[in-house]
Amino acid sequence: MSIGSAFSINDTLKTIRNRRSIRTFTDQEVSDDQIKILLQAANEAPSAHNQQSWKFIVIKGGKKQELAHLITSSAGDFPKPSSALLRMAARSIMSAPVVIAVANTGDLIEHGVRLFKVEKEMAKDFFRTMEIQSSAAAVQNLLLAATSLGLATVWLGILFLIKDEALQFLGEPRGEFMAVVPVGYAAKPSSGPQKQPFEMKVRYLD
Repeated sequence: MSIGSAFSINDTLKTIRNRRSIRTFTDQEVSDDQIKILLQAANEAPSAHNQQSWKFIVIKGGKKQELAHLITSSAGDFPKPSSALLRMAARSIMSAPVVIAVANTGDLIEHGVRLFKVEKEMAKDFFRTMEIQSSAAAVQNLLLAATSLGLATVWLGILFLIKDEALQFLGEPRGEFMAVVPVGYAAKPSSGPQKQPFEMKVRYLD
């Protein structure tokens, strides 16, 4: 089977190819059932030692507006390029009917030494990396599940610039910022950026 035919007939591969980062949404609501499906998909992701050291926070209505205001009011503290991206993120949050935030809980960092028998000197970086890897897999599951349901999403990584304020707002001050994902229906279609051929990114060792 060729690569092209695999991506055209396999539903999972089609979903991967069709996923796009969408920043402007219609006013069509996302149902509670759809949100639960996305959260279940995210929760099915692999995690280090199955610790699932993530937390999902669903944000709507007035709280969504407050988050957008927090981002906009913080944007002026950064140089122009970063400030512009923060303001764009705030507009995406306001445009989407629902936002799902993801935070690492720190549970693996706290209990990892006992679980993995790792020396304390290296433990924090080791387990922090494991938590990031696990939560990143959960976010990708969420993005792909949304695409499969006809929904649009964008991963707002720029909010890491205000991660402490964001975590405080989310009520997760002990954790670590991972992602804020607006979810809705795309206001207009997007072809997405051109990807470099995977051959440019691969080395084979035999």
